[in-house]
Amino acid sequence: MRRADRLFAIIQALRGGRLRRAQDLAAMTEVSLRTIYRDLVDLQAQGVPIDGERGVGYLLRDGFFLPPLALTAAEWEALQWGVAFVCAHGDDTLAGAAKELQVKLQATSTIILPITAAAYGDHKTKRQNDVLTTIRKAIATRHKLLVDYKDAAQIRSERTVRPLELEHWGAVWTVTAWCEHRGDLRVFRLDRIAACNGIDQTFRSESGKRLEDYLRRLAT
Repeated sequence: MRRADRLFAIIQALRGGRLRRAQDLAAMTEVSLRTIYRDLVDLQAQGVPIDGERGVGYLLRDGFFLPPLALTAAEWEALQWGVAFVCAHGDDTLAGAAKELQVKLQATSTIILPITAAAYGDHKTKRQNDVLTTIRKAIATRHKLLVDYKDAAQIRSERTVRPLELEHWGAVWTVTAWCEHRGDLRVFRLDRIAACNGIDQTFRSESGKRLEDYLRRLAT
């Protein structure tokens, strides 16, 4: 992480009047505790209103660099709905990021409206959470996956797939993928995946093997 990015990340982490330990900031930015202390001193010297001390924690006083998000009331409500969903149903990494986003939204927006909806977690097991994380990362980096899958007839098979999109249907998660075992586009339920591991093989977009091809098939 570049130093400029690290300093911005520290400021963002201190928003909302939350007390943050230097150790937590060091872990978040993957630098030494000494580096964090030096960064905090530098930020204070530049006029950033950071209060705190070693061994206690640090926070950012209200009123520093808080531009409005320029969202309409409906846009603000839609964003809150989305954040609530990710908090409840995302994997640990995204759920944690969504909770951080909630704090930043409250700190940076001039819109004050009641939150009109909430989402409640589906109590994913650690295995299900890990599967969701593995698939999400594979989609982002276009890496193939080796999946141990059990179909509706309880027949297990091992498949190499190209994950294209995750979908949530209220009760279950699914992943749309190109299945190299079947030579076709398929949708797999995450709760039927016994194991899911990344493969050191990337894939590129190919005609007939894309998400657009699957959606086009559904529309015909």
